[in-house]
Amino acid sequence: MEEQVKAALEKVRPMLQQDGGDVKFVSFDSKTGVVHVKLTGACHGCPMSQMTLKSGIERYIRSEVPGVTAVESVLV
Repeated sequence: MEEQVKAALEKVRPMLQQDGGDVKFVSFDSKTGVVHVKLTGACHGCPMSQMTLKSGIERYIRSEVPGVTAVESVLV
């Protein structure tokens, strides 16, 4: 399932990169279904980043990968 998550993130990345941002896969907890990512570039620290994370990235990954329950940003 981790590979499916990574593939879904690759489909989302171009949209973020158009605005100078990016997202990197950090980890996936198969027990809870939570994906951890790091927002970088213009997304890091952006006031809209949580909306982008939840309404964009999380919604897309959950629709592509059954079993994902949430996507959370980490400060790694």
